[in-house]
Amino acid sequence: MIPYRVSSPFAGKFYCPRMASMNKPAYAAIQVRSPLKPVLVFVASRRQTRLTAMDLISHAAADERPSQWVHMEPHELAGVLGRVRDASLRHCLQFGVGLHHAGLAEPDRQLVEALFVQQKIQVLVATSTLAWGVNTPAHLVVIKGTEYYDAPSRRYVDFPITDVLQMMGRAGRPQYDTKGVAVVMVHEPKKAFYKRFLYEPFPVESSLQDQLADHLNAEVVAGTITTRQDALDYLTWTYFYRRLLQNPAYYDLEDASPEGVSAYLSSLVEAALADLAEAGCVTVDELDDADAAGNGGGAVLPTPLGRVASFYYLRHSTAGLMAAQFRGRQLDHAQVLGVLTSCSEYDELPVRHNEDVLNAQLARQVRRAGC
Repeated sequence: MIPYRVSSPFAGKFYCPRMASMNKPAYAAIQVRSPLKPVLVFVASRRQTRLTAMDLISHAAADERPSQWVHMEPHELAGVLGRVRDASLRHCLQFGVGLHHAGLAEPDRQLVEALFVQQKIQVLVATSTLAWGVNTPAHLVVIKGTEYYDAPSRRYVDFPITDVLQMMGRAGRPQYDTKGVAVVMVHEPKKAFYKRFLYEPFPVESSLQDQLADHLNAEVVAGTITTRQDALDYLTWTYFYRRLLQNPAYYDLEDASPEGVSAYLSSLVEAALADLAEAGCVTVDELDDADAAGNGGGAVLPTPLGRVASFYYLRHSTAGLMAAQFRGRQLDHAQVLGVLTSCSEYDELPVRHNEDVLNAQLARQVRRAGC
């Protein structure tokens, strides 16, 4: 059982002062709800891991209990500190507080994870990526803010709900604890939404229609789908189909009659197969007279390119782009990099705060060097 609690909302227009105002309530939550058991504090950036850890240590020192979160002997702690490369991490570990983010060297990350799992340090301040990675259970999870900086849009945006759920799910893992507590600290305008989200059921909708071509390609390669009719049958066994009938407006289905649903599914399948054929991932036979009458036939066969895309989990658009750009051409390094950076898989990789500035500086230096 995981009791969820949305804390008192935090006002303030600016992000950094608002994050700073959450540190004292976070410390209080640790003292009240998990004074002796492991605590995970999730923040949005590498910088916030360091700032949050420093503030928690300051509050512990103000209570004259700076070592309350250290659960190992002094000589063991000294040995651990001697192995740490990152200066900020080394300082925080002295007080039983660990840092975890992508900027740490791999040995430092592994050391922190081991210390936390073995409960030799009690508090771990981490970015949200930890929620999807290593199994690090805790009694208390504090989510310090539900926004992160999105460099492409140059603004702070909300974490996906799935990320928030994943972070909360780190509290009270059944195999490690009988119960856990999750505290979500939110910006004032977001409190009503998160209270409703936590205490009232939300319908879960499907996103299959947005990725249908890639899923069909995988099934064609696996041999599950060999005709258009197989593709239609495949759709009727998905969660997408169940939600389509329950909430047709969400999926822009105007006619919810059986005939309308059938026509809608057929149009989705035809569009997805056309995209795959255009990318060179499948070959689709023309409909014969019987198929044109509505039997949904037409053989669908994988191509070598489609097999490669499925095996390496590439999107069909990426496979088609590479085939078009690389086939029969000799490209230099700059052209190869241009093709790689055009792949749609990179669209979802976030640019961290101020990295766009560093990238612009690097681009100017490269141009000056004549590269």
